[in-house]
Amino acid sequence: MDPLAPLPVVLADEVVDARSSGRGVVALETTIVAHGLPHPVNLEVAAACEAAVRAAGAVPATIAVVGGAVRVGLAPEELAALADPDRAVAKLSARDVGACVASGGDGATTVAGTIAVAAALGIAVMATGGLGGVHRGARETYDESADLVALSRYPVCVVASGVKSILDVGATLERLDTLGVPVVGYRTGRFPGFYRRDAGFDLEWSLADPVQVARAFDAHRVLSPTGLLLAHPIAEADELDDDLHRAGLAAAEAAVARGAVTGKAVTPVMLAAFAGATGGASVAANRALVVANAGLAGRVARALAERR
Repeated sequence: MDPLAPLPVVLADEVVDARSSGRGVVALETTIVAHGLPHPVNLEVAAACEAAVRAAGAVPATIAVVGGAVRVGLAPEELAALADPDRAVAKLSARDVGACVASGGDGATTVAGTIAVAAALGIAVMATGGLGGVHRGARETYDESADLVALSRYPVCVVASGVKSILDVGATLERLDTLGVPVVGYRTGRFPGFYRRDAGFDLEWSLADPVQVARAFDAHRVLSPTGLLLAHPIAEADELDDDLHRAGLAAAEAAVARGAVTGKAVTPVMLAAFAGATGGASVAANRALVVANAGLAGRVARALAERR
């Protein structure tokens, strides 16, 4: 029996061709489209990420659930439907995909949901903006993103600009260490903080080019079932001013406290408050970093494919 038989998967022709010819493929999430960025920037960023992967010599596989089927590679009209704020599609972590499939629904995949699907299909690289992690105050709330556990379960190299600065960065790094997930800087010895290049923590390992990353990830997979986090800082020209970043962070924390927001709603609320407090500067930074991460992921996927 095909182990994927219970999961209805529809692969775009471009993805099918890439897999049959041995080209690199990059999985792309869709929560940034449905929940992370305002309209119409969300749709523009989705298209720009796909273009960046192609320009790097790999094939993009944007993942979502549409009509109860897992779509790996979306048509423009499917992306546009996910980007429509009036549709309010479900936010799908790995745990939610099965229920959405069974109900015939539509949903946008988080990092955890995306790498779960990617791993099932043998896609080894994923790009996102910032990884989820341990939330501030987690000592009382136990609020921790499923992204961390997913990285410990699925052998996917995730390219991200560290973790979102609204999180407890130190606690997140400790959890990744406990879960056995290697964190490697890309041309940096400091862990990035999403909108900022430096979140205040040293990294033990740094690699200088996609070929090195591919070699490291191949070696890692021989010894461990976990994924790898490749920490790629936002470009210096695109990072938020420190004072503006502090103002945005304060506004984000206040918005969550004021609305007593919990669970999946926390990150979208905080990002929206961040955007408001920074006059949209955080949205521009988010756009720049996620497109850059998609390009780097494409180069890593190509290097992995060339090793085979």
